[in-house]
Amino acid sequence: MQNIIKKYPPGDFTIWIIIYIELITFAALFLGYAYSRRLDLELFNKSQLLLEQNLGFINTIALITSSYFLVKAIEIIKKDKKTNTFLLASNYILGAIGLGTIFLVLKIFEFSHKYEQGINLSTNTFFMFYFLLTIFHFMHVLLGVIILFNLYKKTKIGGYTKSNHLGLETGASYWHMVDLLWIILFPLIYIMR
Repeated sequence: MQNIIKKYPPGDFTIWIIIYIELITFAALFLGYAYSRRLDLELFNKSQLLLEQNLGFINTIALITSSYFLVKAIEIIKKDKKTNTFLLASNYILGAIGLGTIFLVLKIFEFSHKYEQGINLSTNTFFMFYFLLTIFHFMHVLLGVIILFNLYKKTKIGGYTKSNHLGLETGASYWHMVDLLWIILFPLIYIMR
């Protein structure tokens, strides 16, 4: 079997092109948010008080923990101790899926609560950015959960090995990007005053 050289960043090169494009896109949105916030600080601060910071914090913990679970799954596959390797790794991925789903459910709850209060994209500039950024991120989490589900199925049947786990690292790299974006998005939208 061919000896695979350890390469960084992990995963397929194509995913890193996608990740860089996504990071640039979000960076532009973050800059637009920061610029608009600077123009009307009072409106942004007042509107920010209407957000559920506790839900945002729970979502932050959920995504960070889910990323940790993916790291553990990859670590288990790389060690390949044979005993329950695939079961244990797939259970970690299943945990990441569960936490990603919790994130989605809490965001749906939060979005619906805002709409019930009569708050939407056209309420003001803050909420335009809030919905734009968080719905865009929500769609990335949704895609990530689908990717994780496919990783779970393949891991469960032993589709990844110590020497062949590129697909697992590729999917995990995407998920870590989603996590990183939320780690920036949460304080920017929910906390920074």
